[in-house]
Amino acid sequence: MEIMTARPEHHGDSGFTLIELMISVLILMVVSGVVLQGMLGLGRVNDIVSNRTEMHSGVRNATELLQQEVGQAGRVSLPNPAVLGAAVAAPGMATVAVSSTAGMFQDEYLVVDIGDNQETVRLTAVNSATSEITANFTKPHPGLNAPLSVRGGFAAGVVPTTMANGSTGTVLKIVGDVNADGNMVYVEYTCDLNTGRLYRNPVPFDAGVKPAPTTEQVLLDNLLANPDGTPCFTYQQKVVNGATYVVGVAITLTVRTQDRDPITGQFQSETKALLNVSPRNVFNVWQMASLGYMDRVQELPPATELLLP
Repeated sequence: MEIMTARPEHHGDSGFTLIELMISVLILMVVSGVVLQGMLGLGRVNDIVSNRTEMHSGVRNATELLQQEVGQAGRVSLPNPAVLGAAVAAPGMATVAVSSTAGMFQDEYLVVDIGDNQETVRLTAVNSATSEITANFTKPHPGLNAPLSVRGGFAAGVVPTTMANGSTGTVLKIVGDVNADGNMVYVEYTCDLNTGRLYRNPVPFDAGVKPAPTTEQVLLDNLLANPDGTPCFTYQQKVVNGATYVVGVAITLTVRTQDRDPITGQFQSETKALLNVSPRNVFNVWQMASLGYMDRVQELPPATELLLP
């Protein structure tokens, strides 16, 4: 008896049908579209974040620098240690050599010597070519190398609005050792709303000539007028014996983003306000003047006054 076994049939046309292939391609296209849309969305979010971060960083850095330099305005210092180069034999007006006249100026109050011989004199002349100063000494200073130092601060460390060519709502003018490195400088901050820029233009306090601000002095771009019309700079001023002291500065800056928002198509803006930045050196000499201690209230150097216009 023969046993018959079934053999599997082989079909040469086995595989995907055209409909199955089209469905697979369609599903792949949908998935790819969703992934692509997500990637584009992430790119837009990154652009938005970068755009706003750049704006926030710019205005934050500018206001931090303003706060630091306004706080230091009015500081008087000498860049190098200075001593008498000759003895002062008797009280009276005398011209004496010093080791360095750097940082000294006419009408500056200078502290001479130490101990019982210490006194504060007012310089009537400074000769940088010969390294000599002239002042009315009330005490003899027999020892060479008697130390010289300065105390107090500039009454006009923040140049008041009442002074000729003084600070304004768009131009802040300060003078002093604002970097605490012994070098006194004159600095102008200018809010130029026509160009949308905030300039910082620093020069040595005795430069005598002030160059015009250039692109290298641009501290902030995309500056706008403040929404309520508030000026960039406002001042709290006190008057003692006819002299005006700026004891507080309010700083208000409005900026916009560099590029338009990719979603809304509009520029984003931000207003940063520092309502009361105190120039502590000016504040201190204002208090001294209120108490009658005028030998710590320093006047603006003549060379600095030439920089104000």
